[in-house]
Amino acid sequence: MNLSFFDQFSSPSFLGIPLVLIAMTFPALLLPSLDNRWITNRLSTLQLWFINLVTKQLMMPLDKKGHKWALILTSLMIFLLLINLLGLLPYTFTPTTQLSMNLALAFPLWLATLLTGLRNQPSTSLGHLLPEGTPTPLIPALILIETTSLLIRPLALGVRLTANLTAGHLLIQLISTATAALFPTMPAVSLLTLLILLLLTILEVAVAMIQAYVFVLLLSLYLQENI
Repeated sequence: MNLSFFDQFSSPSFLGIPLVLIAMTFPALLLPSLDNRWITNRLSTLQLWFINLVTKQLMMPLDKKGHKWALILTSLMIFLLLINLLGLLPYTFTPTTQLSMNLALAFPLWLATLLTGLRNQPSTSLGHLLPEGTPTPLIPALILIETTSLLIRPLALGVRLTANLTAGHLLIQLISTATAALFPTMPAVSLLTLLILLLLTILEVAVAMIQAYVFVLLLSLYLQENI
């Protein structure tokens, strides 16, 4: 059976049952379990330090009113980070390459930030649609443009995460296929492509971490606008 490069992005199934939910819950196995002691080993200490660092970075743009979102934003950051990194392992599936899942994460959280602003400060939230000092003839056009830019924010969040991860996975598969195909005939060129593949893999690890951080950071910035 011939497989295309995009078959790696198809949702896996077993006996007709989709396995996406299992892939999404697997990162929970890597988190520290509850214990009656504060610190159990070095790994849990490292995990707690990393979670504390992530929380500080995400809460930095927010004032005290937004700190109640710390649990949601930090949990989302850890969830996306683990899924993106685990998806780089061989014979694994990355749920964040699915646009439907990314939109399902982005749209409710963006809507929650928007409704928070409309409830707490409706005048300020609606005032973002019309910059101060706008000439009267440009008011209808600017309101339309600002409303459109506001409504496409969740789409931009989902597409950005999907596109970056999908492009990285495709590049890795293309270069690895070229490395395997060139090895019998041109070993020297194959070693060069293998070196490029290793460098690209390191780059994709960085992209997986950065995209998870950017996704949650933009949500925190949208929240700051509305509180």
